[in-house]
Amino acid sequence: MTLADLKKQIKGDLFTDAAHRILYATDASAYRELPLAVSRPGDNDDIKKIISYARSQGLSVIPRGAGTSVAGQVVGKGIVIDISRYMNNILEFNPEERWVKVQPGVVLAELNRFLAPYRLQFGPETSTANRCCLGGMLGNNSCGLHSIIYGSVRDHILETEVILSDGSETTFKALTTGEFNDKCEGDPSLLETKIYRNLREILSDTANAEEIRKEFPHPDVKRRNNGYAIDILLETDPFTSNGEKINICKLLAGSEGTLAFTTSMKINLLPLPEQKNGLVCAHFSSLDEAVRANIIALK
Repeated sequence: MTLADLKKQIKGDLFTDAAHRILYATDASAYRELPLAVSRPGDNDDIKKIISYARSQGLSVIPRGAGTSVAGQVVGKGIVIDISRYMNNILEFNPEERWVKVQPGVVLAELNRFLAPYRLQFGPETSTANRCCLGGMLGNNSCGLHSIIYGSVRDHILETEVILSDGSETTFKALTTGEFNDKCEGDPSLLETKIYRNLREILSDTANAEEIRKEFPHPDVKRRNNGYAIDILLETDPFTSNGEKINICKLLAGSEGTLAFTTSMKINLLPLPEQKNGLVCAHFSSLDEAVRANIIALK
């Protein structure tokens, strides 16, 4: 099958012309690499077909939202899959339980405008809020201006519906130890089962656990954005018997779209703060004074 054949099979768009490839060769970083093609999928089936084609051709797929990343995360020579054009709907909203389910192309500021009449918000707030997409925020575990108060996306992701590299679909969410073990004992031919078994094998090894706790960033480091947060999974009930459910969504946060293609996200919401504004202008005679004052202000 060729790219031309693939284009006929999907509901969304597939571009191979020079103009689109040049447009998508960059993000907000200094990096540049021409992709083979650019797709704007219409739905989950489109994504599965694109992934299937890429797998058959030995190509990479690059999930992309607004392209606000500053380290070249959404540029590459494979097929760029832009979810911002069509997969940008709010799917479900529960104001009583304070959660919302969205497609990955929903823009943060637009979501918060939708939530404002209910006095709710999605806590992590980036400087690119008027254009960044929730899927991208999950990919780089965004935190933003008020990270000390609200934490990062990893702290608020509840469930994700994803497409895995073999084209299969699954849902990741919080699981009890019993539910986690049931997943591990599932059909051994399924990629989902292999994922759970692999995590259990890695994190049950006492030598691995010791190395992870020694070498990973300290848990108190809040703005520790990207990378595979297996240390977070280690500190859950299946491995530490602390009663905290394991949730693979937390592993997806910060993984930059390398582990699974997220097609929907269920996220926790927070109350809007009281509308009280104040400004204090402090002046300092040295950089050292300013840095020390910042510590006081944070308290």
